[in-house]
Amino acid sequence: MALFKKLSLHSGILFFCIINLSCSGRIQPAPVSELYQGKTFRDFKQQAYSAKTYQVKAGDTLYSIAWYSGNDYRDLARINKISSPYQIQPGQILTLVKLIKVKKPKSNMSTRPTSKVMMDQSVDPSKKQAYGESEEIVNKDPAGSPIGQFPERVKSWQWPTIEPISRGFSAREQGNKGLDFLGKLGLPILAAADGKIVYTGNALRGFGNLIIIKHSDAYLTAYAHNDNMLVKEQQWVMAGQKIATMGRSGTDEVKLHFEVRYKGKSVNPLRYLPSK
Repeated sequence: MALFKKLSLHSGILFFCIINLSCSGRIQPAPVSELYQGKTFRDFKQQAYSAKTYQVKAGDTLYSIAWYSGNDYRDLARINKISSPYQIQPGQILTLVKLIKVKKPKSNMSTRPTSKVMMDQSVDPSKKQAYGESEEIVNKDPAGSPIGQFPERVKSWQWPTIEPISRGFSAREQGNKGLDFLGKLGLPILAAADGKIVYTGNALRGFGNLIIIKHSDAYLTAYAHNDNMLVKEQQWVMAGQKIATMGRSGTDEVKLHFEVRYKGKSVNPLRYLPSK
């Protein structure tokens, strides 16, 4: 009887050990991940970009690199001697736009403001910078006042549409980097602040017909999924000016996706837009 109890005890201990080993060695199922379908604005790390160079990765385009680094794709193409249609390759090192202030010689015959020129002397300094730094006055706004020099601060902000927000901003890695507004086909899309159109097109996957406006040396706004785009690159616009009509390009529903970026970093537009 004693022998039976001893064997039973040993068997119980052995069974307990086997159960523990099997539990501790159990392999958890791998998390489900989304199929990679190419890079969009949302794939870039959300911090202000200040590096002087960038190494091209798979899925990059010159347009997307310009957007998240706060530059103009035309400037990047010119500095890196890349011609249209702006093909780049993974591993390629791109020099990003860096500008310095250069004071013009004083003259009794001229009172023109100080300008900024490219550090790279091979770049034509007479060409105006779109995402770049302040420019000399080269145009006039619809009211006839001279414009052309980007301000240090955005004078005022306004809503890009009268439609209510359907999806808010999220700073999470795969979160919504702006505001979404559901609406009807053809509704007006308005410039959120005074600025210059620095991109119109559909070269960035997932955003359809896209407009990007530069408002100051630090701030850009983007308007995605448009139907008709009513402005052209290099055109100056005023806050509240109609720049496009709402559409469903690049998406399956009629909506506006609106972003505000500060030095390349996505920021919550509600921090800037006035209270309704």
